Amino acid sequence: MTTTNYNRHGVLLVNLGTPEAPTAAGVRAFLKEFLSDPRVVDLNPLLWKPILYGIILNVRPAKVAKAYQSIWTEQGSPLMNVSKLQHQALTSKLKELTGEDIPVELGMTYGTPSLNDGVKRLEAQGVDKIVVLPLYPQYSCSTVAPVSDGLAKAMLSRRNVPELRMIKEYHADEHYIACLAESVNKHWAEHGQADKLVLSFHGVPQRYVDEGDPYQEQCLATGQALADKLELSPEQWQLCFQSRFGKEPWLQPYTDETVSAMPEQGIKSIDIICPAFSADCLETLEEIAEEVRDEFMEAGGESYRYIPCLNDDDGHIEMMAKLVLGQLKGF
Repeated sequence: MTTTNYNRHGVLLVNLGTPEAPTAAGVRAFLKEFLSDPRVVDLNPLLWKPILYGIILNVRPAKVAKAYQSIWTEQGSPLMNVSKLQHQALTSKLKELTGEDIPVELGMTYGTPSLNDGVKRLEAQGVDKIVVLPLYPQYSCSTVAPVSDGLAKAMLSRRNVPELRMIKEYHADEHYIACLAESVNKHWAEHGQADKLVLSFHGVPQRYVDEGDPYQEQCLATGQALADKLELSPEQWQLCFQSRFGKEPWLQPYTDETVSAMPEQGIKSIDIICPAFSADCLETLEEIAEEVRDEFMEAGGESYRYIPCLNDDDGHIEMMAKLVLGQLKGF
């Protein structure tokens, strides 16, 4: 047990957010906030807003709501449910490791609870030194940077601004890589090893990387570290990018096209994991576990198995705790 005094310290656990309901109205409200963020879509507002308000927010919500309905549970949104479990588990783990009650709160970049809500709850518990942990292993200007922006905006209304430390990324953290490897090994122990392991990361426009976003480089580093940990040859794994949107080029190779081409190449069975996601959500449960699976099977595949996100796995929670404690020391 450490002798460090964590009085007045707290943790803000952050993820993207989710619609409050799997309805067209719920999705529309979420997409309006999400797609209005210039970090996510950085087109000229004079060009983008007519498209957003005139087309996208009128056409996409009903379609996306159906996708959400296919994964919604009795507990609600999978991402929010997992986030609450992570919040509870991290609180307990920090108590276990330090012997002290370190407040942990949730804040979502979009939707509720907001980043400001999370900070307020911490402040109400006497916290004025906050470690912010965005649950994005790889940094991107479209995911982690909006957290920084949102916190800066939240600070504008405060006379007494808390101290903040944000964990920018952890793409090569040894505990993170070990958690991913353990997840894959457990899956193989139960189901056997497929012809190929596919690592599907969320995509971003290629232009973002060309302009300095380190996301692609960090995804490649994560993929290689995991392959090395699993002792895989280059022929045994494939890295690709999912969830592209719009007409401009995104990071390649694209997951759907890559996976659909595999049966013709003699690859009849694949295991697929999404290392950029810390919690199962629409992009993993509906896009990867359902849509891409259907495309693979229709192309002649025989076995397609999705390996869940790390979610509230104990090793994942301990990794979070170690990241947080590394920042709390001396803070």
